[in-house]
Amino acid sequence: MRAMRQSAWGEAEAMALVEVEEPVPVFGEVLVRVMAAGVNPVDVFTRRGQAYNRVLDLPFVNGWDVAGTVVRTGYGTTRFRPGDRVFGMPWFPRAAGCYAEYVTAPARHFARMPEGLGFTEAAALPLAGLTAWQMLTEVADVAPGQRVLVSGAAGGVGHLAVQIAKARGAHVTGTASPAKHAFVRGLGADEVIDHTTTVARDMDVVVQMFGGEAGLRALECVRPGGILVSGQAAWTPGLHERAGELGVRAAAYLVDPDGAGLDALAGLVAEGRLKVHVDAVFPLAEAAEAHDLLGSGRTRGKVVLAVGETN
Repeated sequence: MRAMRQSAWGEAEAMALVEVEEPVPVFGEVLVRVMAAGVNPVDVFTRRGQAYNRVLDLPFVNGWDVAGTVVRTGYGTTRFRPGDRVFGMPWFPRAAGCYAEYVTAPARHFARMPEGLGFTEAAALPLAGLTAWQMLTEVADVAPGQRVLVSGAAGGVGHLAVQIAKARGAHVTGTASPAKHAFVRGLGADEVIDHTTTVARDMDVVVQMFGGEAGLRALECVRPGGILVSGQAAWTPGLHERAGELGVRAAAYLVDPDGAGLDALAGLVAEGRLKVHVDAVFPLAEAAEAHDLLGSGRTRGKVVLAVGETN
């Protein structure tokens, strides 16, 4: 099968399209023919050797977002049958190898695609969608009427977090550059601000996807007793200490593979309350170009690799 593989950590040119052996599902796993693979910022950082490389080995096939068709099931697997259309975020943060024509993973790392959703949109949903879902529902337990601030509201996680928070009845403020304000309002945000010129205050929940000084400043947006859920806590030294000084909570968060969460996201899609925005689609062989675009900061929503037929 074809896969985008790299033999060294580095720039996008380190990836090359090669032929590798097709994986075989073992007990409780499924073999999925990949139709599309989502591209995420963590893919770029991992490729460079800046993310979860302690649990990864070279040569490495990148990617954790996938949508495709079940080809074969391992012994004891009852969740899916061959021919089922599925989407998932297998193995994260261990290697999943989704920039390839086939992947294997435990069946409960996948869910059935909602009716009416194509492979391209389905592949854009798992990692960003589960991140937003788990942050808002499991960590912050967002309730109707609460004030939620979503940083980077036009991005992959952010544009889904805005919609999920609205679906839970929250009053949502999103941060974005001025050129993206109309896009974020179209997602349902009650307010959109430019974080470089305006500071939000008295938020019950802050979803923070940036580290460093931006992560520390985000704590000042939280009301006393409120919570900041950080996807970049490891890159925000002093986060918990500063939270204690301000009388707020800070939670360090990393997304988990979660079939039940994927089912919940599929339900919101089916109800028309969640839409994934795909900004650009590249063929598998142009994964390097997809990384370059994502790293530019110009995208809205997600970038996807077309691997097979994506209708």
